[in-house]
Amino acid sequence: MINRELVPNDGLKGFTQNWQNDLIAAISVGFVALPLSLGIAVASGMQPFAGLLSAIIGGVVTTFFRGSHIAINGPGAGIIAVILAGLGLLEGNINYVLAAIVVSGAIQVLMGLLRMGRIAKMFPSSVLNGILAAIGVIIVAKQVHFALGTTSNAESVIDTLKDALYQLPDANPYVAVIAVVGILILALYKKIPIRFFHLLPAPMWVLIVSLPFVFLFDFFSAHQMSLFGREYEVGPQFLIQIPDNLMDGIMYPDFSMIGTAGFWMTVISITLVASVETLASARAVDKLDPYQRVTKLNKDLVGVGMSTMISGALGGLPITTVIVRSTVNIQNNARTKWSNFFHGMFLLVLVLILTPVLQSIPLAALSAILVYTGFRLASPRVFMQAYNQGVEQLLFMVSTFLITLSTNLVYGIVGGILITLTLHMLLARVGVMPYFNLTFKPGSKIYNREDGSVDVKLKGIANFLSVLQLNKLLEKIPKASVVRLDMSKTRLVDLSVMENVIEYKRIQDSIGGDVSIVGLDHHWSSCNHNRALKIIVGPRKKPITKRQILLQKLANTKGWSFQREVDWDTSYLRNFSFFESRPIEQKTNSLRGVDSKHTAQWEIADIVFDEGAMLSLDVFHTTVLVVRLNRSIPKFIVEKEGLFDKLFGRIKALSGYTDHGFTLFPKISRKFLLAGDNEQEIKSLFKPKLVKFLDDQEIQHIESNGEALMIFKYIHIAPAEEVQSMLDFATHLLDRMNLEILDKEKS
Repeated sequence: MINRELVPNDGLKGFTQNWQNDLIAAISVGFVALPLSLGIAVASGMQPFAGLLSAIIGGVVTTFFRGSHIAINGPGAGIIAVILAGLGLLEGNINYVLAAIVVSGAIQVLMGLLRMGRIAKMFPSSVLNGILAAIGVIIVAKQVHFALGTTSNAESVIDTLKDALYQLPDANPYVAVIAVVGILILALYKKIPIRFFHLLPAPMWVLIVSLPFVFLFDFFSAHQMSLFGREYEVGPQFLIQIPDNLMDGIMYPDFSMIGTAGFWMTVISITLVASVETLASARAVDKLDPYQRVTKLNKDLVGVGMSTMISGALGGLPITTVIVRSTVNIQNNARTKWSNFFHGMFLLVLVLILTPVLQSIPLAALSAILVYTGFRLASPRVFMQAYNQGVEQLLFMVSTFLITLSTNLVYGIVGGILITLTLHMLLARVGVMPYFNLTFKPGSKIYNREDGSVDVKLKGIANFLSVLQLNKLLEKIPKASVVRLDMSKTRLVDLSVMENVIEYKRIQDSIGGDVSIVGLDHHWSSCNHNRALKIIVGPRKKPITKRQILLQKLANTKGWSFQREVDWDTSYLRNFSFFESRPIEQKTNSLRGVDSKHTAQWEIADIVFDEGAMLSLDVFHTTVLVVRLNRSIPKFIVEKEGLFDKLFGRIKALSGYTDHGFTLFPKISRKFLLAGDNEQEIKSLFKPKLVKFLDDQEIQHIESNGEALMIFKYIHIAPAEEVQSMLDFATHLLDRMNLEILDKEKS
């Protein structure tokens, strides 16, 4: 549970207390935003300066009106497709599109004032993922030719990709080499062990590394270069164009097309995609916020809408909440909304100082960033993640994906929702009218018990259409209550409702509540993911894996308890700093027992957790051991140390440990990093005997939250045979901690 006293203040008080943390985070975000903003503008068919202008407005203006605490605002990759479509509908005139952007922003403001922010929760996640995947393919199709130095006049996305394959032999090697190097940097960035390399984000390195090629091949003057007997064009046409006088980059909207169908189709597309991207990203950022604050979605719509109006009026792009930059912001220890403001100001300073350098950036470098971004949006991993949530989710996603590529984004969303509804009806085995009656009039009720706890009985069909109704029901329950959510009478529960219920549990648990989810034992789903669509089928025998059989036998032999089903109680894991900004998706295969020697209770469980969200999402599986002690101990973190961690330990401290009140102790060992919150107690605990023991072990992560230890070695599910060795490690660790001596010193 989060200590509410530690949650940063808002407003000017938050500014004065946290400006250093927010400024450091903003600089890191700015280095990510610079190349992304340039690339998004170019990919959208607009001037590169339009992207920078939008990012600056997203930081400097949106901060004062929005409802989010720690997110970053600026132009997002999702709007590339709608701007390109708008240019196609509006005679290729960017001034007409700017007018549509201004009107779209005004509609967003109106939506926020009418409290329509929650409508984003009604869009099925798989449909949104299908839209994003289609946008990814569109980005790749449009940018791959810039990366290769080729051109295509094809009208469809598929034909544009085909042209890239056909023209591959004609690629300009002096352009393509920049793009290839850039893509390699982006793909290998996380695997490069050099700590110095990670001082700047990967997109910034793409720009930096591209500059020597520009000077080597002299892109500043138009000429030809030969290779293998062929001549290739090289010149300033392959560089981004930013005016020397930035005021020359200002453009103004033209509203003369406001009476046409194409104009309003563009407005609807921009409004729909920008609003959904903003609201979905805001909810994703809330899950990553270590202080577990909740975004005011309606206020967020007003904020991005006002900023979009200003941006469009000056020649910029729509403003959204952007997930990649928000993730970087959180990872670099931002605390308040002022990090967004600082990132906008930092970009403004960079643009004013570095305009000559920006004019030297090759389009191929930006294309590399965008091709990689597009691939991540539509990579096989994204489709596999949908499949892991249930084969039906993959069907919804692929259907939306194909409809969008065949038509447009609006039809893609409508088509994806209709297919989702149709399959829901078939799975629920009811007709059209009974289906909607069970959805909108399910008969769900709240029962207050004598002990002060609350029972919530959900009935009927619980799907994305009923999410707002469910939220209205849950809002009637006092905060921090003991709540029992019973779904035994639901005919169908879809992923949107499960996401909403899990989010409700997370928020309530963080403020001292206790939410349990029951009644799903008689429901069937196509996979064991805790968010998969579920339909009631009556009593059934659940399948068991070979590993679960081995764990059950081990538990029976040792006298431990074993629970293989999903365990919803993961709130205690959020008390460890490792999981403060890493959402836990699922806990299963839980073994529990007692260490009688140290009078400590322990639990070993398989955990699925996320790193980042949406575009920057990585999903990890690990087996975690938690030992609950019968005494308090110092808070500390022990992690494996790499070659360059010692050289840049100070940076690591600034970007993580100090936020938790931890001080980094780099001289304890040459094999691991140690951070703690009390120097005297840490020295008393980490005696040579303990340090030598840890030096001899394989260490990934050991953490104390003051009341319990959390230990895991690898980011993978441990084989059943490793369970005993994990417990042995914990026992030896406790033996060498000299807890009795520490207790005496405290007394």
